[in-house]
Amino acid sequence: MPSTSNTEERQTSNFKRQTSKSPGLRSNDVCLVCKGAGYLVKDVPFGHPDFGKLYPCQCKIEELDAKRLSDLRDLSQLGELSRMTFQSFKPEGIGLNAEKRENLRRAYERAKHFAQESVGWLILKGGYGCGKTHLAAAISNYRIANGQPVLFVVVPDLLDHLRATFAPTSQVSYDERFEEVRTAPLLILDDLGTQSATPWAQEKLYQILNYRYNARLPTIVTTNRELEEIDLRLRSRLVDPDLAEIVTILAPDFRRSGVGQDQSELSSLSLHSDKTFQTFDLRAHELPREEHENLKRAFAIAKGYAENPVDWLVFTGPYGCGKTHLAAAIANYRQDRGYSALFVVVPDLLDHLRATFSPQSLVSYDQRFEEVRNASLLILDDLGTQSATTWAQEKLFQLFNHRYNARLPTVITMQESVEEFEKTNPRLSSRILDFSRCTVFAIIAPSYRGGVRPEKRAGERRSRGAREQRR
Repeated sequence: MPSTSNTEERQTSNFKRQTSKSPGLRSNDVCLVCKGAGYLVKDVPFGHPDFGKLYPCQCKIEELDAKRLSDLRDLSQLGELSRMTFQSFKPEGIGLNAEKRENLRRAYERAKHFAQESVGWLILKGGYGCGKTHLAAAISNYRIANGQPVLFVVVPDLLDHLRATFAPTSQVSYDERFEEVRTAPLLILDDLGTQSATPWAQEKLYQILNYRYNARLPTIVTTNRELEEIDLRLRSRLVDPDLAEIVTILAPDFRRSGVGQDQSELSSLSLHSDKTFQTFDLRAHELPREEHENLKRAFAIAKGYAENPVDWLVFTGPYGCGKTHLAAAIANYRQDRGYSALFVVVPDLLDHLRATFSPQSLVSYDQRFEEVRNASLLILDDLGTQSATTWAQEKLFQLFNHRYNARLPTVITMQESVEEFEKTNPRLSSRILDFSRCTVFAIIAPSYRGGVRPEKRAGERRSRGAREQRR
């Protein structure tokens, strides 16, 4: 008589062999293994851990997989996004400069590779309309076309789906819905950061991301938020370099693309098109030697920065000394070489931000602020002349702090010395005073007066007066 263990092995082996062949054992759509029951019971003795347990037949597993795929498609929101494919995406953009064109092409290639081999996490971040949702949807549509399950969902809508399961009329339980999301073979969370930041919402998102992080399940996240603005627990999962790759898209809103779109309506650079390095006057015949050498040094610093803009550059000096001309020359130099630059006078910038609160505004505050703080090169002219309201100070600090931490190229002009500015704006000046990231240069030349020394003009007036007296 065979031993119990040998009998179990033989019965279990027979069970596996039959179920593995079940797709070919059907007659008139009835599985010949389970006879249409869908489940099997192992032939094991009483007391065995598997005694009396139901196990799905292979035909049932196929049915469950098909239902799961159908449920994921129903839960996904790809109806209107089915047109967003890699074929319909424009990786060169429209009217982009060389820098942004290359950046968008890299994001496109990375998304395409992820669609073919979904491993790890892909974080797509960028401003409104930059193409991140299109790329995420293209990945989803590509995999669905190849019969692979994907769950694509906008984060606020996902939370609404979870809340809806608590309704008495819900046909699916919370546990079922939550399990569908957190175990999806590929999960795409669109617009993370736009959800209501309630403790419940934050907890649910953390549970989803933490589970997928530990299980290392393929996940895509799109967001227009800076990662430091996202809840710390979520962020710790998104920035793990062993699992996640962060791709920042620099392209502006595609819906406003067109020729010359890189010239923002915020920018007043067009008013300074004549201010170039070629037209800058070093005032050799007007200034004393010390002031002339100082101005030459400022010119050299500005020219070097224009060729390789890294970190921050601050010019201080009196009105008319040439600091705005040099700042505009930097911006014009970069634009002439196909790179973008945003030149804006600080009081005007704050007015633009305030204008977004008007019901008639065609652009939101978030869009406008995002455009400024993530500009490839930002020139802030006349810092210190803005109104010193609490709101204005807070907005400028948020802008400064972000660009400081991200080490984004920034040029600032101001009339006050850094020491004077520090007394009235300690938080803002704390970023400028980090000389490891910021070059501060004080222009000591006086206001430009047409190429003639002020003392010479005064001498001419005295001489003319003496001649008139002699007459």
